[in-house]
Amino acid sequence: MRRRLYAASIFALARLTAASAQVTSDCYRVEDVPTPAHIAPEVTAVAFGPDGRLYASFRRGYLYALDLETREWKKFASGFHTPMGILPGRPGEFFIAQLPELTRVVDADRDGRADLYETVCDAWGMSGNYHEFLYGPVRDPQGNFFLSLGLASGGADPRQPTRGALTVRGRAAKEPKEGRVNKTGHYSPVPYRGFVVRIAPDGTLTPFACGFRQPNGLAWNREGDLFATDNQGEWVGTSPLYHVVEGRFYGNPASLNWHPDFAERDVVDVPVEELARRRKMPAVQFPQNDMAGSVAQPLLDTTDGKFGPYAGQFLVAEWTYPRILRADLEKVWGEYQGACFILVEGNGLRSGNNRIAFAPDGRSLYTAQTSRIWGSAEGLQRITWTGKVPMDILRMRLTESGFELTFTKPVERATAADPAAYSLMHYYYLYHAQYGSPKTDVTPVKVTSVTVSDDGLRARLAVEGLVPGRVYELRPSGIRRAEGEALVTRLAAYTVNRLK
Repeated sequence: MRRRLYAASIFALARLTAASAQVTSDCYRVEDVPTPAHIAPEVTAVAFGPDGRLYASFRRGYLYALDLETREWKKFASGFHTPMGILPGRPGEFFIAQLPELTRVVDADRDGRADLYETVCDAWGMSGNYHEFLYGPVRDPQGNFFLSLGLASGGADPRQPTRGALTVRGRAAKEPKEGRVNKTGHYSPVPYRGFVVRIAPDGTLTPFACGFRQPNGLAWNREGDLFATDNQGEWVGTSPLYHVVEGRFYGNPASLNWHPDFAERDVVDVPVEELARRRKMPAVQFPQNDMAGSVAQPLLDTTDGKFGPYAGQFLVAEWTYPRILRADLEKVWGEYQGACFILVEGNGLRSGNNRIAFAPDGRSLYTAQTSRIWGSAEGLQRITWTGKVPMDILRMRLTESGFELTFTKPVERATAADPAAYSLMHYYYLYHAQYGSPKTDVTPVKVTSVTVSDDGLRARLAVEGLVPGRVYELRPSGIRRAEGEALVTRLAAYTVNRLK
């Protein structure tokens, strides 16, 4: 999934090291958190339990608990196969997403160590392919669990013994034809690879949505809608954030092996145009490399301002680069779309960010970092808001004539009212079998006028010719507060699926 991205990112990382951080360290402080001694610091997931302790899983199969006051680690459970997600339940109870199953672990005698391990569900296939990761879990108010299942790597074949039905369909066409899918790259040899699945409290699995490649993270918004990230690659032009709706298809053809509509058809023989009509577009497309390389867990900021001014937005872990991103969504004609930004970059933050969790006080965000086999960083770090609000673009929203920007602090009118302060362009990413996509049909967009609100917190940009189906990339410059503090935002990108 990431080897090519990592190799292609060396130059970009070098540029990042030389550049100034997006948000200065006097706003968000990054600190290392020592991990348990004598085990590799491959932290795959992190969560806080009802007891206030931090629980971290490690790739070699351990689950440890950290007492934040004493800074002492204690092993809580072990024996997992690449645990990728931790969901706390009742006191002493956790649900662990590991490659072969969703597992319930319980400390029944309350001695600080799990003594009960139960399989909640294992009703999906495993082909022995090294890339068949499992993501989540999250749970809805009815007690249903949701997991997302990654595809198998196209660089490796199934290995016996396998679990579940095994198919050779949906990988490459024997006779490629123009306009057809022809090849999938990552593939789905067993059920339900490339799906988000729902698991009832009794363990019954139901396929929920399909068309994903490596959906490395699930989250709910305040309205109870489900969202998933995915990773750039074949049929995924750039890393997206999706609104996951039951029964919908999200673009990668491989999972259609297990969709009833394609029971009698091999997906590699299906016209691309047919799948493009069926495809549900991302709510957000993160500009590849400029912002994201491989996005991981999204997490709604529910701290009500304890972590800064971004409450109600999604924070998004970023694996390839030393960044935490954010996404601000709105509904346009009933569908989610919105803008993305860099929240934290550099300042000692490492790459490999895979899972994130807020501390109980809401002021700190813990990030679990793992490299797997792709050569990224490993460990555990804490990002703490110092109480100082950065001079940032808080929101970018669509209007009938352009965009409205909301700032975290009042801007100086003379700098913010100048159309030349806003460099804007639009483009799209190709839907095709090649690995990723360049920015395509890159078109400069003229900002014709800017109206700054009386309080200096908003600027309405009128632009020439809004076009749906494009990513609008904004690079502001020269904007500052009257006191001289410069705007730190250097990049914002709004995904326009629909116009107002």
